[in-house]
Amino acid sequence: MTNHLRIQRIFAGIAVLCIVLGCESPVHAQVRVIELTADRDSRYKIPGMRAPEITVKAGEHIVLRVTARRGKSWNRDGSVHGFSLLRARDRTKVEGWDLLFKPGTQEFQMTAPAEPGEYVVVCTVICSEEHEGMHMKFTVLP
Repeated sequence: MTNHLRIQRIFAGIAVLCIVLGCESPVHAQVRVIELTADRDSRYKIPGMRAPEITVKAGEHIVLRVTARRGKSWNRDGSVHGFSLLRARDRTKVEGWDLLFKPGTQEFQMTAPAEPGEYVVVCTVICSEEHEGMHMKFTVLP
């Protein structure tokens, strides 16, 4: 069972318990899952998008589900790609958004930055000669 299904079952159980105990309102938290591939050709890919881009609301809770495929090189710790979120205006890192991906599928519980604006995602693992081209746009809406 995936973490996403576990989370859904936990929230469903809390909602039922809340109804049984007479809480004022059941819990209806829905977390958006963003599917992303960090591919062997040193590109981020999102199903259905020619040019991958992530758009979230400020402070939104998301699950980043990443499938990583090994490129031509990787880190000693087994990481095949990275994911670091930078502010577009000054290229400073956003705290908590520096991830390393090992081969296979992983999920990351994330909270979008509170500051609306344009960001850029860059790979932090030198994965091939094409590594410098591994980036994508990330937009935070108010």
